[in-house]
Amino acid sequence: MAENKNNITLADDEENVLESNNFIEKFIDEDLAKDGQFEGMTVHTRFPPEPNGYLHIGHAKAVCLNFGIAEKYNGLCNLRMDDTNPVSEDKDFVDQIVSDIHWLGFDWGDRFYYASDYFQEMYEFAIELIKKDMAYVDESSAETIRQNRGTLTEPGIESEYRYRPIEESLELFERMRAGEFEDGAMVLRAKIDMSAGNINMRDPVIYRISHTPHHRTGTEWPIYPMYDFAHPIEDALEHITHSLCTMEFEDHRPLYNWVRDNTSVPSKPRQIEFSRLGIEYTVMSKRKLRQLVEEGLVDGWDDPRMPTIAGLRRRGFTPTSIRNFAEGVGITKSQNMIEYSFLESNLRDDLNENADRRFVVLDPVELEITNYPDDKTEYFSVDNHPDFPERGSRDLPFSKHLWIERDDFMIEPVKKYNRLYVGNKVRLREAYIVECTGFDTDENGNVTKVYGTYDDVTKGGKAREGEKVRGTIHWVEKTTALDLEARIYKPLFTVPNPDEAENYKDVINTDSLEILQAKCEPSLLNTQAEEHFQFMRKGYFTRDNRPENQNKLIFNQSVGLKDTFNRK
Repeated sequence: MAENKNNITLADDEENVLESNNFIEKFIDEDLAKDGQFEGMTVHTRFPPEPNGYLHIGHAKAVCLNFGIAEKYNGLCNLRMDDTNPVSEDKDFVDQIVSDIHWLGFDWGDRFYYASDYFQEMYEFAIELIKKDMAYVDESSAETIRQNRGTLTEPGIESEYRYRPIEESLELFERMRAGEFEDGAMVLRAKIDMSAGNINMRDPVIYRISHTPHHRTGTEWPIYPMYDFAHPIEDALEHITHSLCTMEFEDHRPLYNWVRDNTSVPSKPRQIEFSRLGIEYTVMSKRKLRQLVEEGLVDGWDDPRMPTIAGLRRRGFTPTSIRNFAEGVGITKSQNMIEYSFLESNLRDDLNENADRRFVVLDPVELEITNYPDDKTEYFSVDNHPDFPERGSRDLPFSKHLWIERDDFMIEPVKKYNRLYVGNKVRLREAYIVECTGFDTDENGNVTKVYGTYDDVTKGGKAREGEKVRGTIHWVEKTTALDLEARIYKPLFTVPNPDEAENYKDVINTDSLEILQAKCEPSLLNTQAEEHFQFMRKGYFTRDNRPENQNKLIFNQSVGLKDTFNRK
């Protein structure tokens, strides 16, 4: 085994794939070379999502690949909605998909299409196949068709309708188009080979009846093409050169080529498959994601625990971090399960450089500096980012009464604990050195208040000569502090691969969200949705982007400070 520059464990035969051109680019290079399939042509790709849910991080990988290939070869990339199944599709999903891809930083110009744009052409190509005696109308039930498909070791059984006259199939198909039959009454099947080793080639269904209104065409079409029939036609009509899709379509490629080669489509695209993306502690199945949403197990498609682009965006992921992640995982044929910490590592790298710093106390307890004047408030100028002074500074108020983190004080300190306990000194970041002198507790023994004294000579946090102060903590001035809701997220599932569980919903992490009532410095009041900050010592947080939360200080933890991926 080997590791690439991002420490992802790879099979030895994949190492060179990520260090040089990926295998897709090598295929394209061959196709463009002299005497190649697409010699002298413009590379043309497409991203074809189904508008039946939100895009997730796996789709983001495909988006980056398709648009990235087009960019690298000075080619074109289309956006196309594969809206051939009106039962589960919706315009709201279309709008969200468009928004997500634009947010990632990609654009398709005027090349925005729908599969439904080609319903008439698809219908005509189906008639062409019937006339060639390469398709027939089958009145068998769906169960009968399924049972007669055969198995991997047994051939299928030919339908009793397989040899019905061409004219009869034509008439029935036209009546299907006219809406004369009920859902499920009959289908149109391609006539290929019921004994084929590839089950997908055993007379697959290419049209079915559905009277469900379509979000674009309404009730105009009572019949709809199946994906395997529609997709090669869409690609060919748009003159796509390379149709990039995930590995589950590898067994469908012979059918893709059959449709492409047996209809009078204007071009001959090449389908190339790559591995799907898997990430630990999440699911990628759109069906499962939809169940999580519809059953109220998460707070919508944009729940920050979801792997959707909208969820990642709300959590605080940036387009740069997602694109860097997609590049880092590479393109291979073999299935890969990526550690979630690698995704976080890409975000941390981005935010470490681009997120300003702020003081926020997530679990506050009061610190009273007993020897500080009662009526005094002073201000300390603090850089917004320690590495980039050009980003400016802000003034932090300081007084006798402060908020500090509860775990920055211990009644009985453990070994190597360098924060506050009676008799110990710590540095209040940017302010003074204080010594803990006492504390109060309630009837349950919980600390309610901490007391200390400050040394006015140590202004700015500089210790007296010869004095060593090991601990440094952050703070927020009490009277000017704002209430802030901090949402802390853990993985949505308790096991690395929830798809392997008998029921993935049984391994949902019921403690995946913790809501803290925090205190923050005043400068966070006028921040905007999706603005990123490092809360000193606590991690990176992003202001929530839900419209209903625009007047509330709600921040989602995007990622912690510790890079567990690179440490591994």
